[in-house]
Amino acid sequence: MKYVLMFIENEEYAAALAAMDQAETQAAYAKVGQWFADHADVITHHAHLAPAETASTVRLGAGDPVVTDGPFVEGKEVVSGFVEIDVPDLDEALRIARSWPACPIVEIRPAA
Repeated sequence: MKYVLMFIENEEYAAALAAMDQAETQAAYAKVGQWFADHADVITHHAHLAPAETASTVRLGAGDPVVTDGPFVEGKEVVSGFVEIDVPDLDEALRIARSWPACPIVEIRPAA
Protein backbone atom coordinates (compact mmCIF):
# COMPACT_ATOMS: atom_id res chain seq x y z
CA MET A 1 0.00 0.00 0.00
CA LYS A 2 1.26 3.47 -0.80
CA TYR A 3 1.48 6.19 1.84
CA VAL A 4 2.77 9.73 1.75
CA LEU A 5 4.78 10.92 4.74
CA MET A 6 4.74 14.72 4.95
CA PHE A 7 7.50 16.27 7.03
CA ILE A 8 6.27 19.31 8.93
CA GLU A 9 8.48 21.96 10.49
CA ASN A 10 7.38 24.23 13.31
CA GLU A 11 8.87 27.51 14.52
CA GLU A 12 10.86 25.85 17.31
CA TYR A 13 12.46 23.35 14.94
CA ALA A 14 13.30 26.06 12.38
CA ALA A 15 14.91 28.19 15.11
CA ALA A 16 16.93 25.25 16.44
CA LEU A 17 18.13 24.39 12.94
CA ALA A 18 19.09 28.02 12.26
CA ALA A 19 21.06 28.15 15.52
CA MET A 20 23.21 25.12 14.65
CA ASP A 21 26.83 25.62 13.70
CA GLN A 22 28.19 24.04 10.53
CA ALA A 23 29.23 20.77 12.19
CA GLU A 24 25.83 20.35 13.88
CA THR A 25 24.04 21.10 10.60
CA GLN A 26 26.16 18.55 8.75
CA ALA A 27 25.45 15.94 11.44
CA ALA A 28 21.71 16.63 11.22
CA TYR A 29 21.74 16.27 7.44
CA ALA A 30 23.82 13.09 7.74
CA LYS A 31 21.09 11.57 9.94
CA VAL A 32 18.49 12.44 7.30
CA GLY A 33 20.68 10.95 4.57
CA GLN A 34 21.05 7.77 6.61
CA TRP A 35 17.27 7.60 7.10
CA PHE A 36 16.78 7.77 3.33
CA ALA A 37 19.42 5.07 2.82
CA ASP A 38 17.83 2.85 5.48
CA HIS A 39 14.42 3.06 3.78
CA ALA A 40 15.48 3.23 0.12
CA ASP A 41 13.80 -0.10 -0.61
CA VAL A 42 10.31 1.29 0.16
CA ILE A 43 10.67 4.94 -0.94
CA THR A 44 9.13 5.38 -4.40
CA HIS A 45 9.40 9.18 -4.62
CA HIS A 46 10.56 12.08 -2.48
CA ALA A 47 11.02 15.84 -2.67
CA HIS A 48 12.17 18.71 -0.51
CA LEU A 49 9.93 21.74 -0.92
CA ALA A 50 11.10 25.33 -1.29
CA PRO A 51 10.37 27.54 1.75
CA ALA A 52 6.74 28.44 2.46
CA GLU A 53 7.27 32.07 1.52
CA THR A 54 7.84 30.94 -2.10
CA ALA A 55 4.32 29.47 -2.32
CA SER A 56 1.44 30.83 -4.35
CA THR A 57 -2.09 30.05 -3.28
CA VAL A 58 -5.27 29.97 -5.36
CA ARG A 59 -8.48 30.36 -3.33
CA LEU A 60 -11.55 29.07 -5.12
CA GLY A 61 -14.98 30.11 -4.04
CA ALA A 62 -18.20 31.73 -5.15
CA GLY A 63 -16.48 34.56 -7.03
CA ASP A 64 -13.38 34.76 -9.15
CA PRO A 65 -10.36 32.77 -7.98
CA VAL A 66 -8.01 34.82 -5.80
CA VAL A 67 -4.26 34.30 -6.17
CA THR A 68 -1.98 35.31 -3.32
CA ASP A 69 1.71 34.94 -2.63
CA GLY A 70 2.66 32.81 0.32
CA PRO A 71 1.40 29.67 2.01
CA PHE A 72 -2.25 28.75 2.10
CA VAL A 73 -2.56 29.34 5.84
CA GLU A 74 -0.99 31.71 8.28
CA GLY A 75 0.23 28.84 10.38
CA LYS A 76 3.16 28.05 12.57
CA GLU A 77 3.72 24.70 10.86
CA VAL A 78 4.71 24.15 7.23
CA VAL A 79 5.27 21.05 5.11
CA SER A 80 8.93 21.08 4.11
CA GLY A 81 9.06 17.84 2.14
CA PHE A 82 7.53 14.45 1.56
CA VAL A 83 8.20 10.86 0.62
CA GLU A 84 5.95 8.29 -0.95
CA ILE A 85 6.48 4.80 0.41
CA ASP A 86 5.13 1.43 -0.63
CA VAL A 87 4.71 -0.79 2.42
CA PRO A 88 2.38 -3.64 3.45
CA ASP A 89 0.28 -1.66 5.93
CA LEU A 90 -0.15 1.39 8.16
CA ASP A 91 1.81 -0.22 10.98
CA GLU A 92 4.91 -0.31 8.78
CA ALA A 93 4.32 3.28 7.65
CA LEU A 94 4.07 4.32 11.30
CA ARG A 95 7.28 2.45 12.15
CA ILE A 96 9.13 4.29 9.39
CA ALA A 97 7.64 7.66 10.38
CA ARG A 98 8.68 7.17 14.00
CA SER A 99 12.30 6.85 12.88
CA TRP A 100 12.36 10.20 11.00
CA PRO A 101 15.32 12.15 12.45
CA ALA A 102 14.40 15.72 11.48
CA CYS A 103 11.14 17.72 11.51
CA PRO A 104 9.12 17.09 14.67
CA ILE A 105 5.85 16.24 12.91
CA VAL A 106 5.20 13.58 10.26
CA GLU A 107 1.71 13.35 8.77
CA ILE A 108 0.87 10.05 7.09
CA ARG A 109 -1.82 9.66 4.47
CA PRO A 110 -2.73 6.76 2.22
CA ALA A 111 -2.06 7.58 -1.44
CA ALA A 112 -4.96 6.80 -3.71
